[in-house]
Amino acid sequence: MPVLPLIKTEPFPHSWIADLLEKLALLKGRIKAETPLGAQTWFRVGGKADILIHPKDVDDLSFLMATVPFDIPVTILGASSNVIIRDGGIHGVVIRPLKGFADIKITDEGLIAGAACLDSTVAETAAKASLAGFEFLCSIPGSIGGAIAMNAGAHGADIASILQWIELVTREGKIIRLEAAHLNLAYRHASLPAGAVVTKACFNAQRGNSTHILAKMADIRHQREISQPIHSRTGGSTFRNPLPEESLQKAWELIDAAGCRGLTLGDAQISPLHCNFMINTGNATAHDLETLGETVREKVKNNSGITLHWEIKRIGHYQKEGL
Repeated sequence: MPVLPLIKTEPFPHSWIADLLEKLALLKGRIKAETPLGAQTWFRVGGKADILIHPKDVDDLSFLMATVPFDIPVTILGASSNVIIRDGGIHGVVIRPLKGFADIKITDEGLIAGAACLDSTVAETAAKASLAGFEFLCSIPGSIGGAIAMNAGAHGADIASILQWIELVTREGKIIRLEAAHLNLAYRHASLPAGAVVTKACFNAQRGNSTHILAKMADIRHQREISQPIHSRTGGSTFRNPLPEESLQKAWELIDAAGCRGLTLGDAQISPLHCNFMINTGNATAHDLETLGETVREKVKNNSGITLHWEIKRIGHYQKEGL
C-alpha cells in the first residue's frame, strides 16, 4: 500500500495573522482565524485554515485580494464537494464566497449565475424559465465557480457547451471579464489566471419545452440515485476517465477490473455501488482517503497499465508526524 509523505511544513508565525487582520479592518465580510474546515467538506475531513474569509461581495473580494501580500498563499473553496482537505490544514488565507456571490438572473444576454450558486439550483432555475441545456448540472455536486474551474460535465454535456463568459477577480484585485474562448476549455480543464477567483458567469439561454426539460432532469436524478452513493460522505467521481487514446474503458471499469470495488482502509471505502466513488463510512481521515485512492491507482496501473488521474482535488498539508 502506498505511503504518503508526512510533510513537516511549519505554519506561518502567528504574527502575520495579526498583521493581516489589521490590514483587513475595512473588510465587510466575515473573518475567522484558526478555523476547522472539515465540517465544510462533503467528506467531513480536514484540518484548519490559518484564516478563513467570506467576502461580502465582489468589491470586498477585490479589496481582499489586493491587500493580502503575495508571499501569503491564497486558496479558494467553493461547495467543497470534490475536495479532500488534508489533515494538516491549509496555511495562509482561505477564501470561500457565499451569499453575496449566489444571485441568478435571466437577461437578454443569457443566464447569469454567481460563482457560489449550486449547480443544481442553476439547473432548476433554468428549467422553471424553460431554458434547455442546463439539465446536466442537476447531477453535479458543487457550485458554479468550481464547475467552471474544472469544466464539469455529465450526461454528454459540460460547462464548455453553454458558457459565454466569466467575471473574475485577479490575484492583484482587478475585476475582469474573459470570454469562454479564452479559457481553453477541455475535458475537466479550464485555463484560469493563476490565483484568480471566479465571481460569476453568463451561460447561453436556449429556449426549450419545460415539460421535456423537467422530465430529462427527473431521469438524470433517478439514474444518479440508483447508481451513485449520493447519501454518503463522498466527493463525486474520484478519478477522471482516461482519454480515448489511453483506454476505451471508463475509470470505474478499470477500478472494478483491478478488484477494488468495496476496498477499505479504516473507515475509507471504495463504494460497492459505484467504484469510482470513495466514501467516508465513519471516522476516516483525509490521509486514509488519499492513501486509499493512491492504492487504487497502483492496483489499476499494475492490472491494466493505465495511470488514473485524480479528479478530486487534494489540497493543504499532511499532518505532521506524531500529531
